[in-house]
Amino acid sequence: MTSESRRRRPETSSDEGNLMERVVDIRRVAKVVKGGRHLSFNAMVVVGDGEGHVGAGLGKAVAVPDAVRKGNTIARKSMISVSRRGATIPHTVVSEFESTRVLLKPAPAGAGIIAGGSARAVLELAGVKDVIAKCLGSRNPINVVKATMQGLESLKDPTQEMTKRKGQRLPPTPPAPPVPPVQAVAVSQSLEAPARQETPSGATPPAPQTEGEAPLAKAETSRTDG
Repeated sequence: MTSESRRRRPETSSDEGNLMERVVDIRRVAKVVKGGRHLSFNAMVVVGDGEGHVGAGLGKAVAVPDAVRKGNTIARKSMISVSRRGATIPHTVVSEFESTRVLLKPAPAGAGIIAGGSARAVLELAGVKDVIAKCLGSRNPINVVKATMQGLESLKDPTQEMTKRKGQRLPPTPPAPPVPPVQAVAVSQSLEAPARQETPSGATPPAPQTEGEAPLAKAETSRTDG
């Protein structure tokens, strides 16, 4: 069995939910113990329906079929929903897992999937048909799959986000504090204007007297009496 045939298997369709499975990587792991070396296998399995749902799982077992079966079970339990805009992704995203960084960019219609083997498997099973993916840093297949999954999970459709925000109700405005009543200020009676004397109709109001007129009037009265 060659390395290429051991690592990659043709995708299969399962009966449950019409999911497609793809084995991205199979590697043998040797653990040194007191009695010798203990051999086991790790299998990275990607599962998706091609309609915006995809999952990935890493299975570990002594035999390859058992590792693949465990990886399939884990992938089914960890499936995510991918936001898409037509056949591509809504915006550019950069995701990082350990020493691996994956750049995902929207591509025009008809461009296809421009990506490596590990990232391509995730994007194809997720139903993204036009996208550009570039691996930065370590190209470990397991890390690339996990970084790609994180990038797809972080995608957000602006239209859906605006719809959700418009549907949210604003918190009620707290009532304003009560305003204390304004106390009326009593007007002192001393400040009130003096009441005007009423004058009979047709009569001429008396002319105001000056300071010198009052003594002269008294003197004329005394002369007349004498």
